[in-house]
Amino acid sequence: MTETPSSTQKENTIPEFPFNEAHNLVRDLMTPNPWIYWTDFLFHISLGWTAYFTALNSPLFSLWQIVAYVVAVLAFYRSAIFVHELAHLRKGTFKNFRLAWNLICGIPLMVPSFTYDGVHNEHHKPDVYGTSKDGEYIPFATKKPIEIVGYILLSFLLPVLLVIRFLLLTPLSYLFPPLQKIVWERASSLTIDPTYRRAANAIRSDHNWRQQEAATCIFAFVIIALTLSGFFPYSVLILWYLITLAVFILNSLRTLAAHTYRNPGKEKMSFAEQYLDSINVPGNIFITPLWAPVGLRYHATHHLFMSMPYHNLGKAQRRLVNGLSDNTLYLKTLRSSLWEALTCIWHESSTASSKR
Repeated sequence: MTETPSSTQKENTIPEFPFNEAHNLVRDLMTPNPWIYWTDFLFHISLGWTAYFTALNSPLFSLWQIVAYVVAVLAFYRSAIFVHELAHLRKGTFKNFRLAWNLICGIPLMVPSFTYDGVHNEHHKPDVYGTSKDGEYIPFATKKPIEIVGYILLSFLLPVLLVIRFLLLTPLSYLFPPLQKIVWERASSLTIDPTYRRAANAIRSDHNWRQQEAATCIFAFVIIALTLSGFFPYSVLILWYLITLAVFILNSLRTLAAHTYRNPGKEKMSFAEQYLDSINVPGNIFITPLWAPVGLRYHATHHLFMSMPYHNLGKAQRRLVNGLSDNTLYLKTLRSSLWEALTCIWHESSTASSKR
């Protein structure tokens, strides 16, 4: 299933995107391959945990520990980003994969899949994208640069906030039912907008979210209790914090490079405007997937075909570049690197700030 143009497009000078022609070029690329999902995820999550324990048991600041730490960060980051795929996979499919992802990745990292399920899908709705209702959109390009810095620095608090969310707020919400609504609306969504309120029905596939929530709470309690009792060394928690911190910093930089963030949020955007507000960074086949894993370097292409599995986005990118009768509009979303994407938004933010 693919997105269709919004019926409420504004009058502007942007030409209509050749969506039908683009769809015909890539219509055979919409089916996810379970073997690729399982192999990719299991390899990287196994690599992540192996690197974690290697770093944990290596001499402090030794070469082995530093290398293991870097490997753990990148492997856990790629594994965690599969939550984005889970948000888009057809309802009722990949049930075992979703369960495995939560058990060995989502729950230990304090980001069970329900925190993204339903929430991210709002971001792709034509009437929501780029507006004040979009929890994954802040018009950074129209704000002061310090707000961009603040967004990145928030990464230092996120691991702690996640522990508070599941270790403290979960049992408190069970003891005081009125608190459940607040926790659901304000503290149960992986978004970038702190003012976002999650709707009561914002669930697509994870209707077992209460079990996920309870399991994450129990996991956090057991690990912290065993550490405080002396069974585990404190380095277990310190290393977990440092790894998740690096993962959140990487993801914040990638998020800033995913869109131009120019829409003030008061008006809906046309389909062409939504596409042009998104960014593709094909980049280097070896380096770019490290900071934009699981197909996210083709983010604009993903916004054209949100149901396309990540392993086909690169092929779709090549077909669209070479196959469209007029690829001018498609190429406007390209950036050469993460640096270019970040400097663009920083420059626009600085310019907008100086005009105030």
